[in-house]
Amino acid sequence: MQSRSGLLETVKTLVYAVAIALGIRTFLFEPFNIPSASMVPTLLIGDYLFVSKFTYGYSFASLPYGLKLFDGRIAGSAPERGDVVVFKLPRDDKTDYIKRVVGLPGDRIRVTGGVLHINGEAAGLRRLPDFVDDDRGFALRYAQFVETLPGGREHRILKMTNEGAYNNTQEYVVPAGHFFAMGDHRDNSQDSRDLQAVGFVPFENIVGRAQILFFSTDGSANLLLPWTWFTAARYSRLLDAVR
Repeated sequence: MQSRSGLLETVKTLVYAVAIALGIRTFLFEPFNIPSASMVPTLLIGDYLFVSKFTYGYSFASLPYGLKLFDGRIAGSAPERGDVVVFKLPRDDKTDYIKRVVGLPGDRIRVTGGVLHINGEAAGLRRLPDFVDDDRGFALRYAQFVETLPGGREHRILKMTNEGAYNNTQEYVVPAGHFFAMGDHRDNSQDSRDLQAVGFVPFENIVGRAQILFFSTDGSANLLLPWTWFTAARYSRLLDAVR
């Protein structure tokens, strides 16, 4: 039978462990998984990543369960154009979204014929070989490009068409203290282009910057077949930095 002092030490150890875990999750890194294809090819369904919370400082979005214990942002450093960020959806302040920041406060943003324009300047596009998505047992091909933002940041995007409302938008003027975010899978992303669904992202809604992949699975694993736990892993993506 465990002594009273031994039981007390066990409880103290558990309390310390929980406190350390909460501290890391609140102030340093929080794990997230990717449930949708809106950020393909940068992030795939089944990717697991760490989000750096200290990069942009702290707000209610940094706290567990989005507790609104204070307003504004503490020790805040603003995202840069091209950063991939996790944020709380402005319409409910709870749902987590992950997108790429393309517009900073004061920017004029417009998409015309599928081409992103920032302050009247078209983002550069360089064609790459098609992106082939064959995770689900059949191959889907998408036109793939390298997009270059003002300032020189580059990333890959996918485009299926140059038509439709998301590829031919109004001009948006990003308000002070807000950011404009878009998915890299341009025709398969609900983002700031839809002002009712997402709209401009307040700085205080940003959880942090997507930093590094720590695991990735293609979804083919079967809990009852242990060997599939290993064959389903995308080993080539492990420890990849998110760019």
